Amino acid sequence: MVKITEGCYEATGHACFICDFSPPRSGDAGILRQAAIDADFISVAYNPGRAVRVNSAMLAAAVKQHLDKEVSFTLATRDMNKVALQSQLLGAQLLGLENVIVVQGDPFTPRDQERVKAAADVTPTGLIAGIAGMNQGRDFRESQLRGPTDFCIGATLDLSRGFPLEAGLAGRKAKAGAHFFITQPIFDVADAARFQEAYSEATGEALDLPVFYGLQILEADGIIFSSVPQEVRDQLEKGRSGVEIALELYRKFQESGLHNIYLVPPIRRGGARNYGAAKEVLAAAIR
Repeated sequence: MVKITEGCYEATGHACFICDFSPPRSGDAGILRQAAIDADFISVAYNPGRAVRVNSAMLAAAVKQHLDKEVSFTLATRDMNKVALQSQLLGAQLLGLENVIVVQGDPFTPRDQERVKAAADVTPTGLIAGIAGMNQGRDFRESQLRGPTDFCIGATLDLSRGFPLEAGLAGRKAKAGAHFFITQPIFDVADAARFQEAYSEATGEALDLPVFYGLQILEADGIIFSSVPQEVRDQLEKGRSGVEIALELYRKFQESGLHNIYLVPPIRRGGARNYGAAKEVLAAAIR
């Protein structure tokens, strides 16, 4: 299995794509066909929409086994305590997985909280540190494991929350043991330079870890979670293809030296994804 730090631009000199993939709300193996996407890595999300879905690590292992794809799985701190999280990680190791992305998970709504409670036993930064400890052969209680894990640890950033805030958080996650970052979608490539500058100011050093900047493929009637410029929204409403918009933005990424891409396929009402759009973008981008 290839680690994301081994497949990234810094290691290969070639653009690297991580494609987001949503687990289904059933155990039907037919979903695997949708993961036949020519990205460098398929990143299985963690319970999008706070819904009951196939376990991200199990699905990632199935994609790897049946489609021979390089994969990562996502793990959220919201739903499990430290024992459950680290047990899940040992299970992922058993399945041959090495790439994990740590998130907090969307908070439950008041209605959700009438039926389910968050565990919130550890922060994402704390879990990153815990995985780094497992890579050294010890669990959260400092007890020795039978053998160390060897996870490549990813952390997430949302630059829309403000560069100083995210830069400080990135510094703490890097210190805890993160090996790479992925960001929520951006639409202004200058945000990357602003973030790098803020990181240097916050930590006193340059960020030397790979950052995969979010590139979202939009649809006029799709669900949009990120802050999309009005100009882009207007183009969609006038009938311009979301694939065309994404490819134009990708060219700007390239011109600005952003060669690690976190590709987010369109999200439709009800949670369905348009992976065909992702295939179109990738086919044009990697010619």
